[in-house]
Amino acid sequence: GGGGGGGRAGATASATASGRRADATVFALHGELGAGKTAFVQALARALGVRAHVPSPTFVIMRRYSIPPIPAHSYFSSLVHIDAYRVESLEELRVIGFADMLREPRTLICVEWAERIAEAMPKDALHLTFSHRDAEGGGTSRKVLYGYENETNEKS
Repeated sequence: GGGGGGGRAGATASATASGRRADATVFALHGELGAGKTAFVQALARALGVRAHVPSPTFVIMRRYSIPPIPAHSYFSSLVHIDAYRVESLEELRVIGFADMLREPRTLICVEWAERIAEAMPKDALHLTFSHRDAEGGGTSRKVLYGYENETNEKS
């Protein structure tokens, strides 16, 4: 586990957005504590050229990062990382401007614990569900299920 897959994460984001969307691209991230949601966003940020440290936004709910205009990933101009674990009401999303963010075409929004704000998530969000377990011989095995609302694909 850990490290590695940043290139794949960036390729996934670019492929998802390559249709030049009229609004934000949204990844809804699901999985228990420690399953890899934050690690995924960190790898994605690195793959997109974000130089800043990308900590979990658990206590601030949201962090926004500028994406440099590098040719490999020139579509997105900003990455928004939201941790909905502590969100108690949709009013908190209004305060951080979530509805406005959803209308920003060159923005990639990653929402950890998206199920906690399901009613605010756009219908076309890509859902990624992370799970992990101890692997034989030590280490950790991770699995990612991904798809749009009623489809599921699996990668280990």
